Amino acid sequence: MAVNREPPRGFLSSGVRVVRALLAVYLSVVVLMMIFEHHFIFFPGKYDGGAAWSPTGLNYRDVYFKAADGTKLHGWYLPHESPRAVVLFAHGNAGDITNRVEMAQQLQKRGLTVFLFDYRGYGRSGGRPNEEGILADARAARAKLAELSGVGSGEIVLMGRSLGGGVMVDLAAKDGARALILESTFTSLPDVAAIHYPWLPVRMLMRSRLDSLSKIQKYDGPLLQSHGDRDNLIPIELGRRLYDSIDRPDGPDKVFFTVEGGGHNSVQPNKFYRRLDEFIDALP
Repeated sequence: MAVNREPPRGFLSSGVRVVRALLAVYLSVVVLMMIFEHHFIFFPGKYDGGAAWSPTGLNYRDVYFKAADGTKLHGWYLPHESPRAVVLFAHGNAGDITNRVEMAQQLQKRGLTVFLFDYRGYGRSGGRPNEEGILADARAARAKLAELSGVGSGEIVLMGRSLGGGVMVDLAAKDGARALILESTFTSLPDVAAIHYPWLPVRMLMRSRLDSLSKIQKYDGPLLQSHGDRDNLIPIELGRRLYDSIDRPDGPDKVFFTVEGGGHNSVQPNKFYRRLDEFIDALP
C-alpha cells in the first residue's frame, strides 16, 4: 500500500510565510543600518564646559579655525620652543580632544609641538561628522598648524589613532608628510565592519570607506605603525595587512611596533614612546 509522504499544503504555505517574514526582517535591518550608518561609526563627545576643557599641567591654547566649507572647528595648540618635530594628531571615532591629554603631555615633553583638533560634530567643533567632512577638517587643521608653527605643510608629522589613522593616511597620500605615525588603525572601514557584522553585505553597501589600503600606496615617506595584539575592535591582522602592503623592507623609516597584551583603548607603554623617540631622531 503506497504511503503519501508529501507534506500538507498548509505546512508548505506556513514555511514560505516564515521565510518571507525572516527575509523582510533581514532587509529591514539592512536598510536601517544603511540609513543610520554614521551612528555606527561616529561617537562624538560634546563640549559641556566641565573641568576637562581646562586641563592643568598642559601648555596649550585654544584655537578656532574653519574647514573649506565654512564649518567652525576647534583644537588645542601645544607649542614647544625648540621642537624636534611638529605633529598633527587625529583622534579616534569616540570622545574628543579632552580624552587625549595624557598622550599630548607625553608628546610635548619629548620636545614636540602638537596640534590636537576635533572633527566636526565633536567637542567644540560645529557641524556633523561624515567621511568627506572629517577629511576636510584634517586638511584645515594641518593648514592652521603650519600657520601657527611657521613650518611648511609638508614638514608636519601626521599622527592618527584608530579612525584618525584612516584620516591621516588620506592626508599623507594626497599631500605627503614629513612622517606618518599610525596607532591601532585599519585597512578600510568595510573591512572592520565585516568582522563585526559578517551577516551583512557591508563591503557592498557602506558609503563610508576610508580605504587606507589603497591610499597608502601613494605615500612613500617614513612610517611608524603600532597595534595591540589583543585588539578586539580592530584586530592586529588588519593593521599588519596595511603595513605589509608597503613594498619596502623594515628599517629606520618603516617600523611596526606590537603592543604586547594591548587592547584597542590601551595606553601606549613607555617602550612605544622610546621607539617613537628613535623614529623622530631618524627623520631626515
